[in-house]
Amino acid sequence: MTSSAAARAVPGSLALGGHQVWPPVVLAPMAGITNVAFRQLCREQGGGLYVCEMVTTRALVERNPRTMRMIAFGRDERPRSLQLYGVDPETTAAAVRMVVEEDLADHIDLNFGCPVPKVTRKGGGAALPWRRRLFARLVRSAVAAAAPAGVPVTVKMRKGIDDDHLTYVEAGLAAQEAGVAAVALHARTAEQRYSGSADWDAIATLKQALDVPVLGNGDIWEADDALRMLERTGADGVVVGRGCLGRPWLFADLAAAFAGRSDRVLPDLGQVAGTMRRHAELLAGWLGSERDGCTDFRKHVAWYLKGFPVGGELRRSLAMINSLAELDDLLGKLDPVEPFPTHTLGQPRGRTNSPGKVYLPDGWLSDRDSDVVPAGAEMDDSGG
Repeated sequence: MTSSAAARAVPGSLALGGHQVWPPVVLAPMAGITNVAFRQLCREQGGGLYVCEMVTTRALVERNPRTMRMIAFGRDERPRSLQLYGVDPETTAAAVRMVVEEDLADHIDLNFGCPVPKVTRKGGGAALPWRRRLFARLVRSAVAAAAPAGVPVTVKMRKGIDDDHLTYVEAGLAAQEAGVAAVALHARTAEQRYSGSADWDAIATLKQALDVPVLGNGDIWEADDALRMLERTGADGVVVGRGCLGRPWLFADLAAAFAGRSDRVLPDLGQVAGTMRRHAELLAGWLGSERDGCTDFRKHVAWYLKGFPVGGELRRSLAMINSLAELDDLLGKLDPVEPFPTHTLGQPRGRTNSPGKVYLPDGWLSDRDSDVVPAGAEMDDSGG
């Protein structure tokens, strides 16, 4: 770690309204991942802001049962951070009013970064900032609805639809004018999805353009990546997504890094097995069923075991568990003293794909100043 990186890391917390977040690290919302169980597992490793899975404004206002379960928070989870997805400013305002009036969360993030077709073809997620008047109206409506309770609102966005339709600086300025507490940038376009490299220079450009805190997101696989991002961009904090999949201890590394320490967690396979057991147990508790918790845990197995010499048959069995007893039996077959596979450090985790077409509503690119909400834009369910 360079001395300049350490100097940047040591100071301060991230101010979001009346909340001080230290270290200035945010867990990115990830569909099917960042539920209350996973957030607790990560919080046990280190401090930061841990955001729940994205929920849609319409589903929240209509009190969709699955959505209401998704916004559960731990009793000691503060600040409680909730990400909303919406396209209609009126529906978004209604959802925010519900959050503040019923004390459902302490912080609200607005999603303008999702690149998946079912979102962008409705004009939402990463597509929405292109319609600059609609974007500004939606953000203003959310900030105004949250203001009476003093709940800070932030936005998370991408660079734009593609390299020919970049919006991040203009959208960042509009969000700042609307009164947001911070802006987070995933430094890829929607077209890139999760491919290629994140453009950290874009984060630096946005930081230079804004007065509110700017958070950088993209290609933070290790704690030292976070320090390098801050040193290179001047950003006020980082947003971590795929880098913590199967590695919740990354938040312990980040806490150490931001405190100026060089120690990093390199768990052996026995320690990883213990974390896996804890994760499955937390899921079972949240879902109210051991079988459901184990079923949900299955998708995490490959991430936890990445790089370890574990045979295919045992991996497959672990990815098919139905009970904690079955999990215990299988984890007992792992070699507990197998050292952490350091060759995997710095490697991408989770979804990696190729650039892809961004599906948009008809005529979306032809009129930047329309603030008409596309027909059928609001989604009535949450999650991936």
